[in-house]
Amino acid sequence: MEEETIDKEEAANLIKTLSERIALLHISYAKTLIEELGEEKGKRLILKAIKTYGRYIGEARRKEVEEKGLEPTAENFSEGGSLSIPPFGMHSGIEREGGKMKAYGCAMGKFWRELGEEELGKLYCYVDAAKYLGYNEDLVQVHTKAMTAGDDHCEFEIKESTEEQKELFEADEKDFSKVDEYLCDD
Repeated sequence: MEEETIDKEEAANLIKTLSERIALLHISYAKTLIEELGEEKGKRLILKAIKTYGRYIGEARRKEVEEKGLEPTAENFSEGGSLSIPPFGMHSGIEREGGKMKAYGCAMGKFWRELGEEELGKLYCYVDAAKYLGYNEDLVQVHTKAMTAGDDHCEFEIKESTEEQKELFEADEKDFSKVDEYLCDD
């Protein structure tokens, strides 16, 4: 049987479409939870789900890194491919320098902006902190810029986690939004 292939541009467009569908799914669930439970309870439950989602990603990444005989350090995070985002299609460009990263043209962020749903979309962005805490509780990835906060691109920094961030990650009754101060509205 002949192998069917598509070019990179077509693949990037398909990934962009899938990213927009995921963004729409997130907004749909988020709006429903807030409508049914009220803003405070709804947001708390959304963040709890995002934290669980991030934990799954981080734990899968850690397992893969450790199976390669590596320590779960910030430098080794990219050594695991588990549940990685595609290298193209979700962003128009990514720059990395040390523990910092800039992501341009986030398909999800752009889509939420078009819908006027940056505030609910921002709740999804907490997955970045959660995936690192799930990977290694001593590490957290926080935003220094975010499209969902009105910036033209996203910037992230990997830092040592604080005791408060670890506690927020482990405790379901606490406000997880405080784990990433840049995204937090308070």
